[in-house]
Amino acid sequence: MRITKKERYKKVLDWFAVNMPVAETELDYDDPFGLLVAVILSAQCTDKRVNLITPKLLHDYPTAEAMAASTPEVIFEYIRTCSYPNNKSKHLVGMAQKLISEFDGVVPDNVDDLQKLPGVGRKTANVIASVIYNKPTMAVDTHVFRVSERIGLTANSKNPLQTEKELVKHIPDELIPKAHHWLILHGRYICQARKPKCEKCGLTEWCRHFLK
Repeated sequence: MRITKKERYKKVLDWFAVNMPVAETELDYDDPFGLLVAVILSAQCTDKRVNLITPKLLHDYPTAEAMAASTPEVIFEYIRTCSYPNNKSKHLVGMAQKLISEFDGVVPDNVDDLQKLPGVGRKTANVIASVIYNKPTMAVDTHVFRVSERIGLTANSKNPLQTEKELVKHIPDELIPKAHHWLILHGRYICQARKPKCEKCGLTEWCRHFLK
């Protein structure tokens, strides 16, 4: 049975809407600044590990003002168990200082401004805009990239930006923030990199990888 791209998107999104009505970030946070810190720490690091690090860090440095007044050497001691703690401690202090100097300590709501902050690339900016401000931005991590290709939402994407543009083109704006989490969680727990659990997947009927 051949299926058009439009039909595939509709079937996949409808399935997620019914089967994963609640889909949100697995990073723990209390406010925009807390999420920004967590997302910067989460690069090449598991959410589980980040959630072990952030409580003490954000207890002692709960605001941009507090973190901006610290030093990378001090922050390093809090985050030493995550990946690339040297770089990330510099990014966090630099990010906090830039938030104060350019944005009055308020986490910006658009992707271009967010990317001016140290440690914030396009993916991180998209996460913040989407999760905090409910903007129709699609952050593409390894899970989103892999799952989109496997299911057939994208075809032969060369890079995350290509995937992002394709997904944003076909997913209704109001669903994009949630669809981001649908794809991540599906990739994390079902459509895993080495051994996808196709026997547990409800999308096999429309999945290009499975039908092959």
